[in-house]
Amino acid sequence: MENPHYSVVEIDGPEAEALQAGVPVDKGRGRSAKQFTWVLLLRAHRAAGCLASLAAVAFIKGFLVLSLLALAVELTAYWNGWHLRRPSLTVPELHVPEVEEIQGWAHSAYLSWMSFRADYICRLIEFLSKSCVLLFVIQSLDRLVLCIGCFWIKLKKIKPRIEGDPFREGSGYVHPMVLVQIPMCNEMEGNPELGLVQARWSFVNTDENLLTRLQNINLCFHFEVEQQVNGVFLNFFGFNGTAGVWRIEALEGSGGWLERTTVEDMDIAVRAHLNGWKFIFLNDVKVLCELPESYEAYRKQQHRWHSGPMHLFRLCLPDIITAKISSWKKANLILLFFLLRKLILPFYSFTLFCVILPLTMFVPEAELPIWVICYVPVCMSFLNILPSPRSFPFIVPYLLFENTMSVTKFNAMVSGLFKLGSSYEWIVTKKSGRSSELDLFIQSGKETKGLSLGQIQKQLPDGELIENNMCKEQHDKVPHDVKKANKVYKKELVLSMLLLTAAARSLLSAQGIHFYFLLFQGVSFLLVGLDLIGEQIS
Repeated sequence: MENPHYSVVEIDGPEAEALQAGVPVDKGRGRSAKQFTWVLLLRAHRAAGCLASLAAVAFIKGFLVLSLLALAVELTAYWNGWHLRRPSLTVPELHVPEVEEIQGWAHSAYLSWMSFRADYICRLIEFLSKSCVLLFVIQSLDRLVLCIGCFWIKLKKIKPRIEGDPFREGSGYVHPMVLVQIPMCNEMEGNPELGLVQARWSFVNTDENLLTRLQNINLCFHFEVEQQVNGVFLNFFGFNGTAGVWRIEALEGSGGWLERTTVEDMDIAVRAHLNGWKFIFLNDVKVLCELPESYEAYRKQQHRWHSGPMHLFRLCLPDIITAKISSWKKANLILLFFLLRKLILPFYSFTLFCVILPLTMFVPEAELPIWVICYVPVCMSFLNILPSPRSFPFIVPYLLFENTMSVTKFNAMVSGLFKLGSSYEWIVTKKSGRSSELDLFIQSGKETKGLSLGQIQKQLPDGELIENNMCKEQHDKVPHDVKKANKVYKKELVLSMLLLTAAARSLLSAQGIHFYFLLFQGVSFLLVGLDLIGEQIS
């Protein structure tokens, strides 16, 4: 399944269906035994992916049913006055009633459940919660170090500089006759180790809706902090797939483009780094792009962005271990680039805030501390928003939405790690088409202020002007931004019910901050599950 050399159309064509049904086909168009085997393997792979997805949904639904049952039991105990006093510093153990205090068989069964919960379930939850908290602290420290590195770059005004003087020949200078604005080949710059120059993305539709605003927060942190810091101090970062210039020797020497994963841009970057090439990130050079405005498109994009790196990690791990690079570069690739930022982050975010936190409401002996669910997440959110200060009013929606997206990211991470069917899925992200050449030129900023449309068009090349006119005519004829009915996302809806159920249980025991967090997080899952965030564009 790594590189079958057959297109999806070939494997899924009518001949393949005929072969599976046992119907003979023409000899000229017949399939070989090897191709038939690939058909069966592909079908089996897709079936395994569907079964895994169904198992995940069944697990979440079963978890919800148990939570509702536990809530009913807790409500009964609460109204009958059976609730036990919570442990405190002065009274560390739960108060167990004496025999004469037991009120019938139901009360006795409830006390047995309390004893079993405290002796067995509590220990398991405490182990999981401590593990997730440890991962949470490590990931938070990584974010803090990246932010300190970004602050140091700004303080020292560190920027990529050309080594030597490429235009000096002997005692004089030879300057180019034209200004090269979009380099399409190797530049004249006295660094042969440089393989990639990556520019920053900027977006034309940042303020379109709440979804695009929240995406902008993540991507601003990714470019200005992660990419810039890694570029300055490590000479390595993941290629973003566009807005970059490659040296042809780096591409050819690293094996070229491979279709073995859905993140071929990250794949070539990792292979080039293993071959000793250095990368430069230009934070001051901004290339206009467009953000997906519908949750459906964003969800599929995030699935590809999180399943692909895990799939790539499986393939690249032997090459990383045996590569002729320094040990600290190997450690950075394995521990930080892949494990911490691609695997651990979605794992602990989903497990800690969507599984363990609701569980602790029904097992109060394993309570999570307030700093885990409040103080540290808020501080990390502040750090994430620093590169985009205009987004500070959206800090609470951002925190809730990131936890909501952890379901999709966790599912994608598992899919890529175990090479399930969805890890091979590559769907082009749907966008509204606001980033046409003319739109980008208009959005490009200060140089277009005060210019009329005719003056702007005069500055465009003839070919682009003709193409823009043709696009405008088609744009006028065909309706765009056609709204469609909202989709329903079952996993998000089930988790919203689970979190709201846990919030109701938290209200019984008067856990203030836990109740509000679970309530708002449950509402966030509900809004996303009903597709009430972003636009619905066909």
